[in-house]
Amino acid sequence: MKVYTSFEEIDKDLKVLKLQKDIAKEEIKLNYNDLKEDLGFLNVVGRTTSYILRRALALKIFQKFFK
Repeated sequence: MKVYTSFEEIDKDLKVLKLQKDIAKEEIKLNYNDLKEDLGFLNVVGRTTSYILRRALALKIFQKFFK
């Protein structure tokens, strides 16, 4: 536990803590917006389609080589 010797020290630490809290809030907002974008309908459909197409292509190549 920190021992303070003046009100200026307390004020300084309170300002630092407020800034840290504000930064954390902004990081949460950014993460929320990124998550919302990542889970957007078109993004999910696009990634799913891409995944299916890559798997289908890999299967087709596999079948050509091992027939």
